[in-house]
Amino acid sequence: MPLTKNWQVTAVSAGVGLVVALVAVAASGPWESGQRTAERAIAASRDLSSQASGRHRAAKVPEAATAPLASDVLTAATSSSGVPLPTRAGLAGTLAPLLDADGLGPVRTAVVLDAATGRTVYGYGAAKAGTPASTTKIATAVAALSLLGPDHTFTTSVVADRNADRITLVGGGDPTLTARAEAGGGYDAASLRKLADDTARGLLTKGETKVRLTYDTSLYSGPSVHPIGHNDNLAPVTALMADEGRADGSTYKGPASRSWDPAQSAANSFAALLEDRGIKVTGTPSAAKASGGELAEVQSVPLSDLVERMLTNSDNDIAEALARQAAIASGRPASFAGGAQAIAAALKHLGVDLTGARFTDGSGLNHSDALSAQQLAGLLVLAGSSHHPELRSVLTGLPVAAFSGSLTNRFSSGVRRVGAGFVRAKTGTLTGVNALAGTVVDADGRLLTFAFLTSGTTDPTAAVSSLDRLAAAVANCGCR
Repeated sequence: MPLTKNWQVTAVSAGVGLVVALVAVAASGPWESGQRTAERAIAASRDLSSQASGRHRAAKVPEAATAPLASDVLTAATSSSGVPLPTRAGLAGTLAPLLDADGLGPVRTAVVLDAATGRTVYGYGAAKAGTPASTTKIATAVAALSLLGPDHTFTTSVVADRNADRITLVGGGDPTLTARAEAGGGYDAASLRKLADDTARGLLTKGETKVRLTYDTSLYSGPSVHPIGHNDNLAPVTALMADEGRADGSTYKGPASRSWDPAQSAANSFAALLEDRGIKVTGTPSAAKASGGELAEVQSVPLSDLVERMLTNSDNDIAEALARQAAIASGRPASFAGGAQAIAAALKHLGVDLTGARFTDGSGLNHSDALSAQQLAGLLVLAGSSHHPELRSVLTGLPVAAFSGSLTNRFSSGVRRVGAGFVRAKTGTLTGVNALAGTVVDADGRLLTFAFLTSGTTDPTAAVSSLDRLAAAVANCGCR
């Protein structure tokens, strides 16, 4: 069905997509008490009553529904039984004209895969490696989950020196540790305040009311500043930080001014919290190797939650932390280089063909990173495989078109609106580079994975629009 003849640019198509998103969100989120709850409320408030003629994607929203298990939804979605697969010729007839759009740069690649089988149903330069930008986070997530498991947590602790009046705040690599009364943004996070509560209680129980405070960041090694330099998109990467080193009170979304020394800032905050709880902290916190016995600790949320949050919000700080944790798990130095090596090794172990791929970080902020459309879409097939349930949060963390995360304000108007709710994808943006990789349910109900990459772009708005049109076209197409 050619795109130009069958667009349904209506509230019905967008609304039905949001119904799909509502079911997926209800089923998918480990972070059920926070972001996912907020998303369900947003979905329920959308007006789905508009009607129009066109494709048959209308559906009635049930007044109440019990959320199915994520495993059931994904099993059904990836089942090939009774659902036709789009043909190469059908997809080519729809997508090829859109790949000629002026908004795309001179380098443009594309692939669409069947999520159930991994079969390529459309490709254009699919094996050619290009700059993936933030879609690199898909690879980082797959590597970290495969090495550590979805239930893995990161520990921030306080160690008391038995032979001196010293305690040490030990960073465990949790970038979501928060010093705020509430984590913000609907997220759960390990609390520096709770750690101060438990530490003060332990000290007071022993009759100690005055300590020196040091902090230990030795879990990580190598340069802390990304090759792009000190940047509002990423704090210096250290094993100890609070609130991602954000200096402006923002809550984990978008650029923000960052502390030049997040570990020192976190230690200063911890000292102030101890003072509020009756513990005198002498001097200024300084860096030192921890020694002694553990006095208190707090745990991060599970890795699956962190992966979802990273992908939904395109969180660079979490991405770089997960790359370092992957390095530690594989016995490599916890540095930019070690993390990059760990990601590549983990993907190779999973059987991913990395011809032409290059990793230099976990976030995709480096223009030197390289991945092909085939590799990105293939990773999403892998994440949906029944053989790798540990990777499922890679899919559930993808933003929903016109609905959540970095896609909240996309797919909401014009011909792109038909993709609302049916497209879930990770975005990627650098100067001159735009990418989109994710999953889409086509008009026949077949779940597909896709990746569209372009570089050399001069108009980011036009490039984004063109990528969204490509994904929406797949959603609108049975293409047989």
